[in-house]
Amino acid sequence: MESLHNLKVWVLLIFMAFFQSGQGFYLPGSYPHKYEVGDELNVKVNSLTSIDTEIPFSYYSLPFCKPKDGIKDSAENLGELLMGDRIENSPYRFKMHTNETDVFLCQTKPLSGEEFNLLKKRIDEMYQVNVILDNLPAIRYAKKDGFTLRFTGHPVGAKVQEKYYIFNHLRFTVLVNKFQETDVARVMGTGDSAEMIPAGGNKGSDTPGYMVVGFEVVPCSFQHKADVVKNLKIYDKYPSPVTCDPTSVAMAINENEPLTFSYEVTFEERDIKWPSRWDAYLKMEGAKVHWFSILNSLMVITFLAGIVLVIFLRTVRRDLTRYEELDKEAQAQMNEELSGWKLVAADVFRAPTNPSLLCVMVGDGVQILGMAVVTILFAALGFMSPASRGTLITGMLFFYMILGIAAGYVAVRLWRTIFVGDHKGWVSISWKVACFFPGISFLILTTLNFLLWGSHSTGAIPFSLFVILILLWFCISVPLTLVGGYYGAKAPHIEYPVRTNQIPREIPPQKYPSWLLVLGAGTLPFGTLFIELFFIMSSIWMGRVYYVFGFLFVVLILLVVVCAEVSLVLTYMNLCVEDWKWWWKSFFASGSVAIYIFLYSINYLIFDLKSLSGPVSATLYLGYSLFMVLAIMLATGTVGFLSSFWFVHYLFSSVKLD
Repeated sequence: MESLHNLKVWVLLIFMAFFQSGQGFYLPGSYPHKYEVGDELNVKVNSLTSIDTEIPFSYYSLPFCKPKDGIKDSAENLGELLMGDRIENSPYRFKMHTNETDVFLCQTKPLSGEEFNLLKKRIDEMYQVNVILDNLPAIRYAKKDGFTLRFTGHPVGAKVQEKYYIFNHLRFTVLVNKFQETDVARVMGTGDSAEMIPAGGNKGSDTPGYMVVGFEVVPCSFQHKADVVKNLKIYDKYPSPVTCDPTSVAMAINENEPLTFSYEVTFEERDIKWPSRWDAYLKMEGAKVHWFSILNSLMVITFLAGIVLVIFLRTVRRDLTRYEELDKEAQAQMNEELSGWKLVAADVFRAPTNPSLLCVMVGDGVQILGMAVVTILFAALGFMSPASRGTLITGMLFFYMILGIAAGYVAVRLWRTIFVGDHKGWVSISWKVACFFPGISFLILTTLNFLLWGSHSTGAIPFSLFVILILLWFCISVPLTLVGGYYGAKAPHIEYPVRTNQIPREIPPQKYPSWLLVLGAGTLPFGTLFIELFFIMSSIWMGRVYYVFGFLFVVLILLVVVCAEVSLVLTYMNLCVEDWKWWWKSFFASGSVAIYIFLYSINYLIFDLKSLSGPVSATLYLGYSLFMVLAIMLATGTVGFLSSFWFVHYLFSSVKLD
């Protein structure tokens, strides 16, 4: 009874989570922080980023002001390091609800020739400075053609009439809301309608407190007077008012001349609930088009998938019914007179070429697909929100390693099925599964990492992290895959419904080459995700926030269904023309969607990333695209193969053949 009660509680919680997932929610731990008036706020800086090069650099790689107590790295998780984030402390000092103007920060040493050229290069490459307060990136607003555009971060500087200027004065606006200690923000619901749940217990002190609910920045270029700043120390007030005009520039960059930095900060009370503070980042331009496009794609693809499924089921059912209604003599006569899938019964389960490679690729595909489903589901439920920086990548790595058990199990059991119960070689298959995709990925990422190391980018994976990843691979992923392989070797193999002849049947000549159908089959799965793919690519390469994981989960499920249907149809077509070599064709029928995704990536590089500069940036883009395409091919190919295997097994189990 107690276990039944616990089950009911879990079902209720999951039910509530799904109902609230339209708005999402924040993890416990991402709770509002109460600041009293005068409390110091920690302002941090992240890596400099650019959509022009896609190569991040450390904030302090440029001659900016440094903190009094030295540069310190903030606590980072594995995902942040892999994404190239380097969050460090900054010299900016804020005090809660205390407005400050004309705050002098520092005057740098005279710029050397190297620093001068580096600053000009970073301005030409459109690098952005990313400042963070209470886990919120600074957001910048700009007006263009009557529309208000939102950007995270601000430019390093600007180039006007062949002269370079730096944004050396920042006007910060911190949006705050009163913190009610007797209430805590409801975990579920990030919309404006989020309710408050009484915390109960001790009401605490009556000291007024505030939460940070917004962080805005306006960059300006201001020419400070050289004779005035000589005697100023950090955080001193600049004697004359600093005029912050974002439409003009004044502080030119010159070799052998110092740079002067200052800032001002204003606190404004806003009626923004803490769970809604990320709405400003999520409501980027084009959101309406985004939602409409996804809904339109889902409707069209669901309709097409329904048509394919109905036609396919009707065709197979009619064929089976017609065959089973005949008596044995008529069946024998039909086998002699008619061609079709019934004639390849003695060859349909003949072992494919390179069976070990097929088993390895299917095993890795199961692992990747499982990782994608679980990760996107958790993200859709809000456990990997943008507020939790790096958790998405960390979660993907964790789920990938754990699902090594499933990969080893499926690969070894398929191996035993192909060889009719022979369990020899399962250790070798398990090792290959554990090393095939990770090995190729490691090779690609290491090559790209050498390029980033050569550029001194923060995107380069440190050597210590390389060691950690290798240890995770060989100490967790590989053993779990071997455990899965062990259980796969112990599990009974799938028995074939028909016997296989020793002499293979000759395949009659085909009107059209079968590989042409295999390549063309990938167009329908590509149609299910190409719109969503645009937003994912924009999130990765254009610095936009991707947050509609609920829709992505629906698209993923739809993609799995369409891949299965496409592979089934192609397998049935091949069997109907007496082509019994369906194993690899069923894999690549759905896996060929990867070709179209790679072509789309090249199209995106040419037409959407036109500003991408330099061979290093293009190589990085193509390398990461190749890595993504390989993972998609293995996952979609596995869906197609397993669905075709089930279909062929079911089809030949449904008829009586001698």
